[in-house]
Amino acid sequence: MRSQTRGARAVLAAGAAFGALAWASGAFAADSTEADARIARLEAAVAALQAQVQAQNGAVQENTELKQEVGTLQAQVAELKATSIETIKTVKESKPSVIASLKNAKPSLSTPDGRFSVNLRAVVQLDTALYDQASAGPITTDLRRSGPALGFSSTNVDFAHARQLKDGTDFRRARFGVDGNVFGPFQYRLIFDFGGSGVENAGQLYEGWAQYSGLNPFKLRIGAFAPLAGLADQDSTSAQPFLERPASADIERNFAAGDTRIAAQAFATGKYWLASAAVTGRSVGVVNASTGAGTPQTFSDPLAFVGRVATTALHGQDWLIHLGGHASYLEHPADVSGPPLSGPSSLSRQVVSFSDQAELRVDGTRLINTGNIDARHADNEGAEVAAQWKGLLIQSEYDRFHVERAAPGVTDPHFDGWYVEGSWVVNGGARKYNADTAAFDAPPVPHPLGGGGIGAVELALRYSDMDLNYHAGAPGTAPAPDAIRGGELETWSGAINWYLNPAIRLAFEFQHVDIHRLSPDALIYQTPIGAQIGQHYNTVAVRSQLAF
Repeated sequence: MRSQTRGARAVLAAGAAFGALAWASGAFAADSTEADARIARLEAAVAALQAQVQAQNGAVQENTELKQEVGTLQAQVAELKATSIETIKTVKESKPSVIASLKNAKPSLSTPDGRFSVNLRAVVQLDTALYDQASAGPITTDLRRSGPALGFSSTNVDFAHARQLKDGTDFRRARFGVDGNVFGPFQYRLIFDFGGSGVENAGQLYEGWAQYSGLNPFKLRIGAFAPLAGLADQDSTSAQPFLERPASADIERNFAAGDTRIAAQAFATGKYWLASAAVTGRSVGVVNASTGAGTPQTFSDPLAFVGRVATTALHGQDWLIHLGGHASYLEHPADVSGPPLSGPSSLSRQVVSFSDQAELRVDGTRLINTGNIDARHADNEGAEVAAQWKGLLIQSEYDRFHVERAAPGVTDPHFDGWYVEGSWVVNGGARKYNADTAAFDAPPVPHPLGGGGIGAVELALRYSDMDLNYHAGAPGTAPAPDAIRGGELETWSGAINWYLNPAIRLAFEFQHVDIHRLSPDALIYQTPIGAQIGQHYNTVAVRSQLAF
């Protein structure tokens, strides 16, 4: 538009100049003086016209160059756009060789197709506890620390009667390792543990297994691990609503399954069901934190079979009912003594024992203990039930243990244990039901502390009872030949769990513990015959936990 205006002005100026020239030529003859003046004016007009023409030519040239520059820029923009589209397309179609993630503070590396992955795992639990213990009662010596009177073999002594339980701290678990996928349908896990009960261990293999999952829904796992054994047996101990499992569940899982057990397990899971079967042997040797010595080698390893089934077929949008059962059969215990040097074989070469350290491990004393029982076989059967509605969960298990003795003329003992517990997630949602383990994991933390919320808070209550007495007899009497005075443990527990975020939890727990036990041996325990050597006490404990 600007160039057209300038062109029109130039044409008008040229026309005016030519008109002035014609007028000046016609009047020249009349007056030469006046003609000179008119010539001067004409020259000035011509000069002005020339200047305007030059200016117009410059503008036209400038406009032409501008158009060329604009055209060049437009071509560059078009080329850049085409290049960008191609680059974006290439980026979308290409995949990185390794994908790194940090979901819920859990470091992970994997290939884009997920066939190979490695996840870092850690569970660190620091427990602090105070024990409010009753008076010493009939025992004046703390057999756990000082042992029996001089002249008795330490192998015959039950060190389970501490009259002064230890206040203090304990790294209950300090586990580190990796797990993930390798070549698609194969999984693996390698975990080491440096924690312990009462004192920490020097470190040992806790889990080391490989699994094949290519026959969905069936899976096969081989190595050292805890086979599926019960409702209280979560895959991660960081998910438990209390500091420890109930005594009956802990004894049940350690009967033929439990931590560090060498095993092979076949199991299948669906959205609402689980079925598993395992064959198990010995546990991986545990290193003594005080002496550094490992578990001695037996003359033959134990052989056992473990099975479990569970279903949540009864369920709704915000509720479910879990029903399950489990069983274990100990085909033969470990041979702890081997063949005799002479004479007939000892009936006590194969033994089983049942014991528990109560439901707090800052002091690791086993307060109920059957001692060694000679056994050909042993078995366990249990039932599971749980009901969940939104953030409220109630669950219970019952277990019965039976031992087939090798010694003639004595009856076979049996023991019973059970618990019932409830938990309520005040905020943050409900505990998550894990179909792969048929157990309830920790609740989600949708609003972590430091991320716009206060985390998740859970309240829990539990009563548990484990009775390891068999034909215990009356107080003040000597035990019968088939009697087992292992003791009965009753525990009331209340807990508050504060999940600050998915990786960090603070747990506060109070316990009232009652132990009823008659002295198995008056001489060894330095008590009157059949004296009550049980006790009762209260505890207050705090756990600081980091887990991912």
